[in-house]
Amino acid sequence: MLILREDDVKRLLPMADAIQAVAESFTALAAGEGSNHPRRRMFLPTGSVLHQMTGWWRGYYGTKVYSTNVKRGALAFHVLLYDAATAEPLAMIEANALGQIRTGAATGVATRLLAAAGPAQVGMIGSGFQAWTQLEAVAAVRPVTQARVWSRSEEKRTRFAAEASAAFGIDVIAAASAEDAIRAAGVVITATYAKDPVLDDAWVAPGAHVNAAGSNQAGRREIPAELVRRASLIAVDSLEQARIEAGDLLLAVPETEWAALPISEMKDLMADGFARPEGVTIFESLGLAVQDIAVAALVYERALKAGSGSRI
Repeated sequence: MLILREDDVKRLLPMADAIQAVAESFTALAAGEGSNHPRRRMFLPTGSVLHQMTGWWRGYYGTKVYSTNVKRGALAFHVLLYDAATAEPLAMIEANALGQIRTGAATGVATRLLAAAGPAQVGMIGSGFQAWTQLEAVAAVRPVTQARVWSRSEEKRTRFAAEASAAFGIDVIAAASAEDAIRAAGVVITATYAKDPVLDDAWVAPGAHVNAAGSNQAGRREIPAELVRRASLIAVDSLEQARIEAGDLLLAVPETEWAALPISEMKDLMADGFARPEGVTIFESLGLAVQDIAVAALVYERALKAGSGSRI
């Protein structure tokens, strides 16, 4: 079994290639060449949680496992990758960076599909671990005229703006308020751990595309019910998983009433001939194991060619 570390992943998984791999994971689901088991969580009385999710993508299948603690946050992430034909264990991959890149890549796929064509102003709420690759992915699929970022810490959002400007070669500004970040933005990103909405419906411009990337628990949301109800299209990476953990949707409209919402799975929207509807679009990003397996397979194949990693 090949052991791959965080540095291997960062070197072997550039964002443009991750976006392509995640797009292929959606088309594989549509073609019956992949499957996904929703995330499951084991909660302990100590405040620790074990998270596990499993997927199959073409020649590979595997699982991602990670741990969190109420006082310490998210800790170690690992992907175990297997050969789909023989069940041979292939690799154990440290997956903090892999998950961060994959989450951004899913936003890149959705933005390429659902955001209005042409240059875009980006409005961001959140300047933490996931926010970096969210902006990186959007900049990979749309010319960004300016990005405005707000988070509760002035120090963190100012540092994020300066570092992202230098890294991505775009104008990134630390906004004075959440409203200032979101108003006039054609592409909106929320990447927070918030339990309650971090923006108001009135701030979101007509025709904007919203990437809601932070909430993947049923009791937590970043976007308000009013925004969900006025959307012309709500894309989810998996309806099965959304029914379990899409707090943005579950807290806005009971799952029994979702038939009245314009909800579609990404795999169905990837088909030829899809045309973006008028009005606000939302991508409810939950993160699927099949996405992790697709990008992990790419890292594994490149590591073999490069002679990277170690074996046990």
